[in-house]
Amino acid sequence: MSLKKPIKDYLFVSIQLVIFVAYILPLQVFHLQLPEWLCYSGLVFFVLAVILGIVALLQLNTNLSPFPSPVSSGKLITTGAFGMSRHPIYTAFIFSGFGYAIYTLSLYKFLITLLLFVLFYFKSVYEEKLLSEKFPEYKAYKKRTRRFI
Repeated sequence: MSLKKPIKDYLFVSIQLVIFVAYILPLQVFHLQLPEWLCYSGLVFFVLAVILGIVALLQLNTNLSPFPSPVSSGKLITTGAFGMSRHPIYTAFIFSGFGYAIYTLSLYKFLITLLLFVLFYFKSVYEEKLLSEKFPEYKAYKKRTRRFI
């Protein structure tokens, strides 16, 4: 089996990187007006998402890769964070992005996170096709577990 990744893998990761960089830019296009309690709920949302992401990262261990193609020696993980979501790291990025956007009242960050959600949707569709080819049991896992929370 070749170690070279398909061009689609590099494309997804490159777009993801551009979106991450766009998110951290200190732009304020429009300032949202929300009640203070809602702003702080965004912070809670952010913290919970980060915890989910850390748990998923620890579970993946050596299976971790920024590319959608599964690592050659990888094993299918279906418990823990992966029992809640088929893509808990994507879910963590999406929910932490939305949570922080709400906390900082940033419409710009909210819109960038929306772009990230769209990217992760298409990246996960591609990734799931590859996972289904590698792991016959993925089809059953897919039926019982949501893509994102």
